[in-house]
Amino acid sequence: MLKKTILIEKKSKITCENLQLKIKSESREASIPIEDIGFIVIDNPEVYISITALNLLVENNSAVIICGKTHLPNGLFLNLNSHHIQQEMFRNQIQASMPLKKQLWQQTVKEKINNQGKLLTTITKSKNNFEFLASKVTSGDTTNMEGVAASFYWKSFFDSSFRRERFGDYPNNFLNYGYAILRAATARALSGSGLLNTLGIHHKSKYNAFALADDIMEPFRPIIDEAVHTIMQHYDEQELNTEIKSILLQTLTRTVYFKDEKSPLMVAIQKTASSLQQCYAGKRKKIKYPKLWN
Repeated sequence: MLKKTILIEKKSKITCENLQLKIKSESREASIPIEDIGFIVIDNPEVYISITALNLLVENNSAVIICGKTHLPNGLFLNLNSHHIQQEMFRNQIQASMPLKKQLWQQTVKEKINNQGKLLTTITKSKNNFEFLASKVTSGDTTNMEGVAASFYWKSFFDSSFRRERFGDYPNNFLNYGYAILRAATARALSGSGLLNTLGIHHKSKYNAFALADDIMEPFRPIIDEAVHTIMQHYDEQELNTEIKSILLQTLTRTVYFKDEKSPLMVAIQKTASSLQQCYAGKRKKIKYPKLWN
């Protein structure tokens, strides 16, 4: 089921009544069934949300995202008990062998590089060697083909002076917002599949609570890159505003393609997360990533 994404930017009061989320601001009042909500983004320091509403959102596997002073997502609430055989899923994930994790990372990097290459071809109207780079990715990506591809990708995607940085200048702020929303969607899907977000297949920082989400979101990043590129072609604005944030949030409903079906991105990420859980359980050997373009 396709869930709703709600952005709250005005001073508001959020409560619940009869499994309905009540959102009241100075100008309007709205009521939404909690079961219909996939993501709620709170981007105002004067928003009040009741603990009862927060608990009901989390119990329904809705991701609650809090933004900071820069309007970038700063925190995330997720359900800790979202799968009926949680302990078994945790055990499979923790006991996963190093060869398995290296193979899963190899698959992930290949998908990412291929997607970067396809998007770059569309934007630059010229061929590139990304398929070749993807073919050279080894188990565990020991030769860092991901880094080699990224260096060429960003220089070609924007201009040669652009530097992809977490706190860098425009359009890094647009990319960061989009990636944060994608990260939250991935974390929500992984949690819903009974997996530990803290235990990645490649990312390993002890300070990262969402290492697995950071791993699995990698092939999906070009969707955000494409959205930011489109925004830059149509808007002169260099700061995040309501319209630009809405465009980036809408990427979660963008259509992607599996072999025999098409699916909204947020649903596709859930299918990818479920396939990873099956890999850990020994039921399949490959993560099910969709094609981002038909």
